[in-house]
This record gives sequence, structure tokens and C-alpha cells, in this order.
Amino acid sequence: VQLQASGGGLVQPGGSLRLSCASSGSISSHWIMYWYRQAPGKQRELVAGVTSGGTTTYADSVKGRFTISRDNTKNTVYLQMNSLKLEDTAVYFCKAPYVSWGRGTQVTVSS
Repeated sequence: VQLQASGGGLVQPGGSLRLSCASSGSISSHWIMYWYRQAPGKQRELVAGVTSGGTTTYADSVKGRFTISRDNTKNTVYLQMNSLKLEDTAVYFCKAPYVSWGRGTQVTVSS
């Protein structure tokens, strides 16, 4: 299984982006899917997770602004990001348990 994130770009503070993570295989068998991010000079951090039952978890820094979801029929995980801040600038990755890191997508928040 390979995971590839897309949908990143340059956005102004307060703007929105929707990231997608496409899997080359079925994601139904993964009880949880995650979004992580890594800013320049910082460690990779967990942003959000969603279980197969739809339970979600978020980092405190993104609560109320980001929404994670999954569509098992499309083997895709999404991250809706609203009210973006400068500190959200990072490369965003999706992750499944026991699956190697895939290609991330760059999100740059700048005025």
C-alpha cells in the first residue's frame, strides 16, 4: 500500500485548504488513519486521526479549525483546514499503521 497526499498550496492567513490522501490499496482494513505534519526545523507531529467507526482526534493546535474524514469506498482520507494560521505551514503527510510514509504535500500560509 502506498499513500500519497495532495491538495496543498499557498494560502493567506484565514484561508482554507482541503487535503486528500489517496491509497493504492484498501484503507478499510486500517482501523485508524492519521494526518501528520512537519514544519521546517521541527519534528513531525500528529495533527488528526480518524477511526473506521468515525471517531476523530485532533491536536490542540488545530481543534475547531481542522476536520478529518475518510471515505473507504474511495480509499481516501481528507483533511479540511479552515482559518489557517502562519504556524500551520508545513509538509502534511497521511499515515496508516504499519504502512510506510508516503509523499507529503506542502502547505504554506503566508500573507
